[in-house]
Amino acid sequence: MSVNLAPYPARSGTHDARAQAAAALYQYNIAQTGIADRADIGAELRDQSGKIWGGLWGRTELGLLFLDMFFLPEQMRGQSFGSQLLTTIEEEAIRRGCKKAVVETSSFQAPLFYMQHGFEEFGKVEFGIPGHARIFLRKDLL
Repeated sequence: MSVNLAPYPARSGTHDARAQAAAALYQYNIAQTGIADRADIGAELRDQSGKIWGGLWGRTELGLLFLDMFFLPEQMRGQSFGSQLLTTIEEEAIRRGCKKAVVETSSFQAPLFYMQHGFEEFGKVEFGIPGHARIFLRKDLL
């Protein structure tokens, strides 16, 4: 056996290995909890022509909403589109039985947006550059 650094993002065969590891880990989680409820979740902001301007994507699992990626271009911010996307996702997560939401963001991204929408910080890890950190937030959905 040997351990070798793998290219990331994954290329060719490495992607297969990562996908296999993810599937095996999920099967382990199911074996431990008896629950297989992981499902992708997402909402997109589209104009009348169908062009996607941004969106919010994540997953629901084990009663939690995990927010993975949220993007709106600069010109779309401050117009309630972000709030609409978040509300849409939270309502669907609640319909799926989620009780809490979790998100991680960077200090220079959107922690204040999340806090304005009821999230509270529960952890912070400083980056290797001064003045910035990864921030972990959570929210009760019910």
